[in-house]
Amino acid sequence: MKLKMLCAAACLTAFGTGLAQAQAYPTKPITMIVPFAAGGPTDTVARLVAQSMGNTLKQQIIVENVGGAGGTIGAARAAKAAPDGYTLFLHHIGQSTAPALYRKLPYDAITSFEPIGLITDVPMTVVAKANFPAKDMKELITYVKANKDKVTYAHAGLGSASHLCGMLLQTAMGVELTTVPYKGTGPAMNDLLGGQVDFMCDQTTNTTSQIKGGKIKAYGVTTKTPVASLPNLPTLDKAGLPGFEVGVWHGLYAPKGTPKPTVDALSGALRTALRDPNVVKRFADLGTEPVPANQATPEALRTHLKQQIDLWGPIIKKAGAFAD
Repeated sequence: MKLKMLCAAACLTAFGTGLAQAQAYPTKPITMIVPFAAGGPTDTVARLVAQSMGNTLKQQIIVENVGGAGGTIGAARAAKAAPDGYTLFLHHIGQSTAPALYRKLPYDAITSFEPIGLITDVPMTVVAKANFPAKDMKELITYVKANKDKVTYAHAGLGSASHLCGMLLQTAMGVELTTVPYKGTGPAMNDLLGGQVDFMCDQTTNTTSQIKGGKIKAYGVTTKTPVASLPNLPTLDKAGLPGFEVGVWHGLYAPKGTPKPTVDALSGALRTALRDPNVVKRFADLGTEPVPANQATPEALRTHLKQQIDLWGPIIKKAGAFAD
């Protein structure tokens, strides 16, 4: 009887300790890994969400940019981090395309992470340097076809959203272009502004201010419906590429094995952030909006990620875009 009482007491103590730790979380700053360069569209989303989530959790969330290899270097670091809730990972659609783009990954896109929730689905825009000859999308298509050996397409590296959009654009136009990869969309945009490259496809979070400032030419958005922040910009579907559509969804993850109470706390903080008036306004200014609350959950992100992996795999394999 005494032994049973001691065992019961030990179990209660362990349960109480675990509960106390869950209730105390977080007790120190949290790191949010972004697998791309600072200043890019995914970095912008991360910093807005991190600040608001930090307010809810009453701890600072520090964004750490770990770029390279289409987001896989940052993903690998996040996957190997301690599953204690103090390392998060914010990635876009590239989390679902990496398994097809890379022959071997040091992590599994699904099983190496605990999903926290979807964040936003960002439209993309086809833009060019300010003095690019084409006036609209139809002229752009004609010009690119006639000058395919001279025109340069910039993107943020293999597996980036701009790379994926570029693959679809080239397929839709029926051309193969000289592509110029960068280590992030920020450097790519800088060279587009400077006229070193001709055009690119990039998220509205990175192009809206440049378009409104007249610093680059814009030809269309990649969604089936117009973007409120760019009301005069047609959809590519209507502007010359029927059926063209691509968006850049973003999700938040933690390393596999992160305790469920911690994941639940993070998911709750994420949903609060996506209702934050400042986040909603800033997203709107950048041409996007938060996902509904029922999508900012672990279950919704897990389902969406699996669906997207199944969708992109055949597309990438058909295009022959692989990396070692």
